[in-house]
Amino acid sequence: MVKKQLLKTVLSADVTERETALKVDTLQSGFVAGKIDRRGFMTGALALGVSLSAATGFVKEVQAATPKKGGRIRAAVTGGSTSDVLDPGQLVDMYMLAVQFGQARNNLTEVDANGALVSELAESWEASADATEWNFSIRKGVEFTNGRTLDANDIVASLNHHLGEDSTSAAKGILTGVESVKADGKNNVVVKLSGGDADFPYILSDYHLLMCPANGDGTIDWQSGIGTGGYSITEHEPGVRTLSTRNPNYWKENSAYFDEVEIFQVAEATARTSGLQSGEFDCMSNVAVKTKDLLDKVSDITVHSITGNKQITLPMRTDTAPYDNNDVRLAVKHIVDREQWLKLILRGNGELGNDNPIGPANFYRATTDELPQRAYDPEKAKYHLKQAGMSNLKIQFHAAETGFSGAVDAGQLMRESAHAAGIDVEVIREPNDGYWSNVWMQKAFSACYWSGRPTENWMFSQVYAADASWNDTYWKHDRFNKLLVMGRAELDQAKRREIYVEMQQIVNTEGGVCLPLFAADLMALNDKIGTPDQIGNNWEMDGAHFGERWWFA
Repeated sequence: MVKKQLLKTVLSADVTERETALKVDTLQSGFVAGKIDRRGFMTGALALGVSLSAATGFVKEVQAATPKKGGRIRAAVTGGSTSDVLDPGQLVDMYMLAVQFGQARNNLTEVDANGALVSELAESWEASADATEWNFSIRKGVEFTNGRTLDANDIVASLNHHLGEDSTSAAKGILTGVESVKADGKNNVVVKLSGGDADFPYILSDYHLLMCPANGDGTIDWQSGIGTGGYSITEHEPGVRTLSTRNPNYWKENSAYFDEVEIFQVAEATARTSGLQSGEFDCMSNVAVKTKDLLDKVSDITVHSITGNKQITLPMRTDTAPYDNNDVRLAVKHIVDREQWLKLILRGNGELGNDNPIGPANFYRATTDELPQRAYDPEKAKYHLKQAGMSNLKIQFHAAETGFSGAVDAGQLMRESAHAAGIDVEVIREPNDGYWSNVWMQKAFSACYWSGRPTENWMFSQVYAADASWNDTYWKHDRFNKLLVMGRAELDQAKRREIYVEMQQIVNTEGGVCLPLFAADLMALNDKIGTPDQIGNNWEMDGAHFGERWWFA
């Protein structure tokens, strides 16, 4: 973009456009590489006929794009709660993702900003021919922030923390197939599975599977917040504010540029927005769609719309009446006007959902031929109520802004569109604080969102498997669970696709989730912040790694 701008300013020069382009390109490349200083670049650019404003603008852009260390970034995010703990197995939402996953601790593997699986604490890995045994080579010389060197025993204890009958970890479901985790020397770990899983290294990038110091008795020290990450937690008030300082011995090069990262839980979108505009915060998550256009017009603020698998869901507890009847669930799925929600709740920043959690960034997503789009249809809702032996229905929908932005307004839209089907929806506004522990998975019908997962197996195993810790619809389906095991072990892509498409069809027609929309992540930051060209879309705020990947320009 800058190169084209410079070329426009030199068309009147007494040389050909091609020669000028080559000279400008050489000049720019030299400056970017540090071979030409600012004075030399400005002198050369002006001699080629480049305007002073264009040359100065290019210098500023290059300087902004060059990572520098220093400063304290202040981030206003959502999803924190006073009940939050530093146990990685209990991570629920963005606030603690940023604190632990994005700053204090590392995984064995990582999904980078481009969506590719890369090594983190595991330098490399290899599988047996049937993908039932995985050998991980652990990176040497990595230190915890207390100075102790990471070894295989820490990896074993950290993974075992999520296993076993007594585990309450949210990652228990995705590790169901793990039979054993054992150290093989100081820097190697062997994981044996009950069945083949071609996606297993992806699973290990899950934000719950963070590496903590081993205590020596098979348990881990999660209470201290110690990890191998780019920052050390120095002040922590759960669900309110956390301050972290740079780890001077961080093993990742060209990373963790800030001196300090300060994170604030700010549930209200208006408070986050006003704080960003006043300079109280440097960046914010969850820009309200109704204020996006206004923020776009502020000269020193940039709003990023990042698309991925983030999804808005309305889980219905299938173990609780009336949602234990599938016809009632289908009636509810038909009273949501998805087109209206996309227009009014997301202001077009997303796409229609189809009661299927496999999103636009997944590989085996069912086509519309395989799974036709469900639409608002009060007559079909009436039909399913009749099949359930009902002529009308009264239900309660529990919502808060932390459930998803605009959840209460969405509930009111559902209330209006449900009347034509003879369904009375009472919308109950719940407090943001404690929502994920007191409402989600507790109330029979509520608002929720998911960031999606990179693979079908991961999403299904963590949220839809019968024994998954986060099975928020309490759904159990024998055929689905049988296919889940088959899909993990199937290495043939065509056969694997058939399995995952059938699973999506089952969730759509018999599952307990109404999934009306896939939503873009909207975040905003002031122009003091420099970012890479590619911003991650696997979680909010650059995959929750803004503290590690961003800098002050």
